[in-house]
Amino acid sequence: MSLETVNAPLAGRHARPAGTVVSAGAVEIGGPAVVVIAGPCAVEDEEQLLSTAREVKAAGARVLRGGAYKPRTSPYSFPGLKAEGLRLLARARAATGLPVVTEVMDARHLEQVIACADILQVGSRNMQNVTLLEEVGRCRVPVLLKRGMSATLAEYLLAAERVMAHGNEQVILCERGIRTFEPSTRNTLDLGAVPLLKRHTHLPVIVDPSHGTGVAWMVAPMACAAVAAGADGLLIEVHTHPERALSDGGQSLSPGEFAALMPRLAAMAAAAGRSLA
Repeated sequence: MSLETVNAPLAGRHARPAGTVVSAGAVEIGGPAVVVIAGPCAVEDEEQLLSTAREVKAAGARVLRGGAYKPRTSPYSFPGLKAEGLRLLARARAATGLPVVTEVMDARHLEQVIACADILQVGSRNMQNVTLLEEVGRCRVPVLLKRGMSATLAEYLLAAERVMAHGNEQVILCERGIRTFEPSTRNTLDLGAVPLLKRHTHLPVIVDPSHGTGVAWMVAPMACAAVAAGADGLLIEVHTHPERALSDGGQSLSPGEFAALMPRLAAMAAAAGRSLA
């Protein structure tokens, strides 16, 4: 099945040729401006989260990301603070005014996550979790749907269609790299997916260069390339002390590195006829 033949009456470009803009508070994703979402991979403690949130906001990020529930590969890795992490995200939102995006792993957690988040993230591992997709489809909260690590674009678009078929049209697509034979990076960031998806769907498309590469020094060039490819936003991991991070420190930017990246992104957006939100 290819994107040209996939049956997506709700998510297909023909359903809304002008495109969809998803709103999280006052932030619009999918409009003329490129939106930068930033924050730590995992919420570790109050000081770490609030400090990072203030730093990324000062640098120009419009949405705060942070993981409370962490679906780790190893059962011995830091699993996140869970309910306490959600409480801290709510506090960071109140302190900074930034909308929050955080992952929901289980439909049983939806109510408590919705209370603390403005955007529900469905992670790569759950892109084809039918039950979870249907449950977030019944919500009226924006959904950031990450591409599965081995999913074709047609499969990915149908996952978005499943969410929409259950009533939620506020879906943001996120390319975060796919698993290939290449071991030099964590994943292979498929930037060709951006123009392809934007041709075949009206939904906003953003890129996660942090998971896409797994290498901090590669985040900046790939973020710039994503903007050039037409991405509507970026999802970037930032940690006050990456070397001490409990999750994904090797791909996290320091606040200083993130601040230095933002003018480069603004210049790239301008060259593409857009701006940073």
